[in-house]
Amino acid sequence: MTKHLISAFATLVLLAACAEPVPQRMGPDGRPIPVVYRIGSEDREEIQVRMRDAISTVRAQQGLPPVELNAELTSAAATHARDMSIQSRPWHFGSDGSSPIDRVERVGYDGHFLGELISETYETELETLTAWLEQRETRAVLLEPRMREIGFAWHQESNGKLWWTLTTGTPQDEADGPALSRDETDESSDSDQG
Repeated sequence: MTKHLISAFATLVLLAACAEPVPQRMGPDGRPIPVVYRIGSEDREEIQVRMRDAISTVRAQQGLPPVELNAELTSAAATHARDMSIQSRPWHFGSDGSSPIDRVERVGYDGHFLGELISETYETELETLTAWLEQRETRAVLLEPRMREIGFAWHQESNGKLWWTLTTGTPQDEADGPALSRDETDESSDSDQG
């Protein structure tokens, strides 16, 4: 692991520390009671901006350009996060057989789709990002040099389980070279089931 990635992890820890602390409750046995990370509808924009900023910080430390949130990619990510919950399994195919490329095409994304990351977890968005950065395959998606746009969404079940989806792309006018084919994209769309 390079010094830059270690620095990126330290930055993520600092960003997580800036998030509102959750008081630790203790059970009758003196052990901490697990706290479910609950997301309210009013938290949506803050969480998406926090993820965008964290990814941009990690990318900057690698000499890569920042990313911006894209409404179409976020719509595709939201659809898939909800669908993974319905299917009760983290994978890249929709219950209708759709691939990540199908989903970004359906929402009208006119750029080049680059990758999709998914996670089934009870962890926060920054803990999930840290887990993605620890795995070579998912880290490669986050550090793709052509990436300029992300879509980030989640679905939270009543028990607190979170289904995270991050979809990445680059605008049509900024793409260096041809768009990825379906076969190339399927191979580069990795997941960590956190």
